[in-house]
Amino acid sequence: MALYREKDIFERRGAANEAKRALLDRFKARPAEDDPQVLARRAERQAIIEAREKRAIEKEKQRKEQEALEAAERALREAAEAEQRRIEEERLAAEAKIREQQEIERIALELSEEAERKAKRDARYAARKQRKRGGRS
Repeated sequence: MALYREKDIFERRGAANEAKRALLDRFKARPAEDDPQVLARRAERQAIIEAREKRAIEKEKQRKEQEALEAAERALREAAEAEQRRIEEERLAAEAKIREQQEIERIALELSEEAERKAKRDARYAARKQRKRGGRS
């Protein structure tokens, strides 16, 4: 069984100093701003950023073109639908006019038939009245 040994203050302070020294060494080992590797990395990052921006602009352009195309298609579709509605309304109006004309003709026929029946009835009534009077005028 391993015994747990607690570190004393000096060991902890030594470990902290060692960590600070390692961090400082790593910072000092970093290349300078004018180092060719740093400049190359920076140029590469800039090229990536520019390419990303260029792709974003191209994507936005394609999106706008697609929206314009969809708007044109929608306008054509709506115009065709409006034309279809207009034709349907004209057809329904023509059918309604035909039905109205047929109804007028039917009513006129009924009225003429009724007038004819009334004229026949009146003629029969007049003939019967004439017979009752015995042919006297």
